[in-house]
Amino acid sequence: MMLLGPLLISLIPVVMILALTRWFRKKEFPFLIKMLPGIVSIVVAISLFYSGFVNVRGFIGLAYGILSLSLIAAGFLALFIGKNTNFKGYV
Repeated sequence: MMLLGPLLISLIPVVMILALTRWFRKKEFPFLIKMLPGIVSIVVAISLFYSGFVNVRGFIGLAYGILSLSLIAAGFLALFIGKNTNFKGYV
């Protein structure tokens, strides 16, 4: 149960980041705007991991680590989704 809580709570921002990236891609925003959720999530995840590892120790630091690892994974997935272009408009 100690790991299930942080895992379930980390799914909320992951789903929000991926949904926002997909929405930006569907609306055909500029490339930088499509990449923004992924970049921001990776930066926030690095700062959360540092804060959880250095400042907060113990089980709460582990929760910060779990959240940061899931945000890093979602950030890279969002970068991949944002980078994937649709070539229908070019043909």
